[in-house]
Amino acid sequence: MFDAIAGRYDLMNRVMTLGQDQRWRRFVVGCSGSAEGGWLLDLATGTGDIAALLQQRHPQGQVVGADFSLNMLAEARRRFPHRGIFWQACDAAALPFVEESLAAVTFGYLLRNVDDAQAVLQEVYRVLRPGGRVVCLDTTPPAKNLLYPLLHGYFHYAIPLLGRLLANDASAYSYLTTSTMDFYSAEELAGLFRQAGFGAVGYRKFMLGTIAVHWGEK
Repeated sequence: MFDAIAGRYDLMNRVMTLGQDQRWRRFVVGCSGSAEGGWLLDLATGTGDIAALLQQRHPQGQVVGADFSLNMLAEARRRFPHRGIFWQACDAAALPFVEESLAAVTFGYLLRNVDDAQAVLQEVYRVLRPGGRVVCLDTTPPAKNLLYPLLHGYFHYAIPLLGRLLANDASAYSYLTTSTMDFYSAEELAGLFRQAGFGAVGYRKFMLGTIAVHWGEK
């Protein structure tokens, strides 16, 4: 599915989020801590936005942008050809890195798309060095308050329509809606980070409570 929408992925993100997605990515990178010349990993890197921002923030570090989708990685290489970023195809549940080798791990829209979010977090914990930080950007189910009918309608009707008009793939963006509504709440996801062993866990919500950035430290 992600291979199929790679070419229109950035346009859809800008339109769906009213241009706010880049601000959230900058916030993610701002929470990544100090790399001190170490290695940094952006999982589910997609078309490479967070990896490129990491490279800007940590010019003395080495950045790896990793994704399961080869077409997404091809887009990332095309967009950032001269940044010195290493692009890696890999499975987030079986990372090809030795224990305690990474200074930071970031990911956007990863945990909603894996079979076992807890297993992925434990794998991230394994490869982080002591003091290393993990930062996660993902959707979160909206609270059932006065705004819920509006947000529910946006997710269930507007996003699939945009997917059909802009990406020629309504089904992929219907999946986005379903996976968001069925995903962990922000507090539940914070609990998974703690169960994986992370300390200093926190989160912040954006876009009327439909986006959350979580962080933690090994």
